[in-house]
Amino acid sequence: MDAEAVLRTLASSPHGLATEEAARRLSTHGPNRLPKARRRSDIARFLSQFHNVLIYVLLAAAAVTLLLDHLTDSLVIAGVVLVNAIVGFIQEGRAERSIDAIRAMMDPHASVMRSGHRISIPAEDVVPGDIVLLEAGERVPADLRLLRTHNLTIDEALLTGESVAATKQVEPVAATATLGDRASAAYSGSLVAAGHGIGVAVATGRSTELGRISTMIGAVESLATPLMRAMDRLARQASAAILGLSAVVFAVAVLWRDYNPETALMAVVGLAVAAIPEGLPAVMTITLAVGVRRMARRNAIIRRLPAVETLGAVSVICSDKTGTLTRNEMTVCNLYTADGAVTVEGVGFGAQGGLLRDGMRLDPAADPLLAELLRAALLCNDAQLHVRDGNPTVDGDPMEGALLVLAVKGGLDPARVRADHPRRDEIPFDARHRYMASLNAADGGQVLSVKGAPERILDMCADVAATGGRRPLDRTAWDATTRLAAAEGQRVIALAFRPVTASQARLSPEAMETGLTLLGLVGLIDPARPEAEVAVRDCRAAGIALKMITGDHAETARAIAARLALADDPQVVTGTDLDRLDDDALRATARSTTVFARTTPEHKLRLVRALQADGSVVAMTGDGVNDAPALKRADIGIAMGGKGTEAAKEASEMVLADDNFATIVAAVREGRTVFDNLTKVLAWSLPTNGGEALTIVFAVLFGLTLPVTPIQILWVNMVTAVALGLTLAFEPTEPGTMRRAPRPPGAPLLSARLIWQLVFVSVLMAAGAFGVHAIAGAWGRDAETARTMAVNALVAMEVFYLFSVRFIHGTSLTLRGLVGTQAVLLGLVGVTVAQIAFTYLPPMQTIFATRPLGVSELALAVGAGVMLLFVVEAEKRLFRLRNHARRPAAHKRGPRRKPE
Repeated sequence: MDAEAVLRTLASSPHGLATEEAARRLSTHGPNRLPKARRRSDIARFLSQFHNVLIYVLLAAAAVTLLLDHLTDSLVIAGVVLVNAIVGFIQEGRAERSIDAIRAMMDPHASVMRSGHRISIPAEDVVPGDIVLLEAGERVPADLRLLRTHNLTIDEALLTGESVAATKQVEPVAATATLGDRASAAYSGSLVAAGHGIGVAVATGRSTELGRISTMIGAVESLATPLMRAMDRLARQASAAILGLSAVVFAVAVLWRDYNPETALMAVVGLAVAAIPEGLPAVMTITLAVGVRRMARRNAIIRRLPAVETLGAVSVICSDKTGTLTRNEMTVCNLYTADGAVTVEGVGFGAQGGLLRDGMRLDPAADPLLAELLRAALLCNDAQLHVRDGNPTVDGDPMEGALLVLAVKGGLDPARVRADHPRRDEIPFDARHRYMASLNAADGGQVLSVKGAPERILDMCADVAATGGRRPLDRTAWDATTRLAAAEGQRVIALAFRPVTASQARLSPEAMETGLTLLGLVGLIDPARPEAEVAVRDCRAAGIALKMITGDHAETARAIAARLALADDPQVVTGTDLDRLDDDALRATARSTTVFARTTPEHKLRLVRALQADGSVVAMTGDGVNDAPALKRADIGIAMGGKGTEAAKEASEMVLADDNFATIVAAVREGRTVFDNLTKVLAWSLPTNGGEALTIVFAVLFGLTLPVTPIQILWVNMVTAVALGLTLAFEPTEPGTMRRAPRPPGAPLLSARLIWQLVFVSVLMAAGAFGVHAIAGAWGRDAETARTMAVNALVAMEVFYLFSVRFIHGTSLTLRGLVGTQAVLLGLVGVTVAQIAFTYLPPMQTIFATRPLGVSELALAVGAGVMLLFVVEAEKRLFRLRNHARRPAAHKRGPRRKPE
């Protein structure tokens, strides 16, 4: 069908649907989204919590104790397993809801015409009959019949498998044409590779071509990350080691220490259950998920969970300038014409302010040159100015928005001027020719308005407009003006025009190479974000190198870099300079240079590779479809959520909902916090389990009385793993986190320091349990009371050790360290209540063979915990002093790469 027939069939028009009609169609056709994949049932999710090698060992231990007729022991072991499964089940449900919320924050938007106005709406609100506007880099929101195209090509590989983008047209094709040959249609999910176009939505949601073939879009992302896989390996290795040690201890108990087999077997069961950190997988998963939610609250949306781990190791951030380091509210500050410079008042997209020359206010309507310049700025412009919630906003390019605001400040009404001068044709801006041209009706004829890079426009101009007539173009003087404005941090564009006859229907680049008349230069600034200045200081203190990569003029980029203090003396290299460098020279330049100006997306990719070749972990920002290769190559690709294209978002690991550089730094800080918390979980779980296990091992090896029974160890494990270990997932950022050097990404999960801590603290805890048990015997207490004291001592030592672990990079003996967080205090209350019940409630005394304790006995147990805290803190202090004195050379980071 031809375009007009399609519009009639859909009861639509080029002006779009009325708002009420669109709402009615939305209720009829439903949201424009694909069906989600079916999720596992709650029962299946709950049963999957038992699919873990640690849990299998515990279930085997429960079975053994049941066969030996120790029903109570079997029930306690089963309780440990059940608690772990419940925690994991609840957390997985929360994680799925978190991912849903994150997806909602990332829902793409579409530009449509409604009641004659261009507006941006969520893509799921597009309905059949909507007039949709397509731009390069965007994802097509619905199946469209194209009404207008200009150099439009669309990547339809997800539907056709064709790697070459398809060229689109308005003319209809045969009804029998295959999907790949339907040049007059654009399909939902495909990417606009170049040009722009307008189409009418003919199918949405399930009715689209993509909807018919895809049912997997809504699948929930897996929480399996490299760290979690490493944890699974550690669990398997630990289980094998524990089973091997258990076999040795059983043999020693029976063959050397003359234990009867049943007693020896119960001791071995206690050893296995004590040594296995059964709550570790759930706590580690919770730690990662808490980090993701924290980042989402800070506008850093994690698309792929491994990014949480990598963020903590970022050593270089390559950032765009506009909208990330700056406010992305371009403001025209100066005009440069043949009649002299003009100052423009006001900041941002508000229309307050006027035009001044030499301090005198101007009336643009009485100045033909200014009037022509303002009209060109308005006509050669695709932006729309709106007021939302009392705040002026711009739909479209911020620079074009600034030109629109300039025209309003000059007294022009955009809607009226555009209605009086309808657009006949245009040449969209393209990085290859670096200008935009618009052909509009004007005064019985037509006018050609052009804007673009000054050096390009000046090449196309034959003369310059001035009051009283045209003058010859002094190229040297205009180049000097451009350099002077750029040196002051202004982005400079040139405006030119040429009257044309009414008979000219189309624009062609070839016909525009010469013969234009220069109207003047426009200087714009984009103020730096105040929060970005603070974030830059944080990065430099954290040892993270900053690189600004921008398409702006070198002097403009240098001025912004100096204003933000990206480096003490920002060095600038242009894209032309980069083209002349071989790979070795590029690596050296990438290391030493702070600002890269006049760059292309190809330069971004080369710079990422060069930085990674030296072992740096690179975070790269981007927003365009051409940025996707660099985003994919970077260790952390960061897409702009506001101005970013769907192609950029899909190639990235993280999306900035606010396009703010400070959010990147906040995410890096959170990434470091997450890894610190993961380390704390390991540093607490492994030694506490090791201490419990060593009490049994030492008792058997040295023929001593067990200071705690296997069932009592099961109690300690069940209580502390949930009430204490879980609190470490919610630890806030430690002081000095952003003053440390980046973490080497290849560092092992169990560092030498952590292995030493595991052995050291395990021995201390075992010694503490035996010491309290021995003192109880010396005080004449019976065996049950002595063991009750030893159990409480173990719990007290684990509590105080938790306070030490909370600060792995500093002392815990501070007011903040001793007070604790809300999560820690809740955990402490939970453990205290549980131990009171364990010690004093008759039913618990019957199950666990405990006895009530007096004040002196409780004080001894608590004293063991206090003593352990001071010993561990002293060791931590000695380690830091020795480390400071030795000042070892920085560990060379090995590159961690993503596939091409």
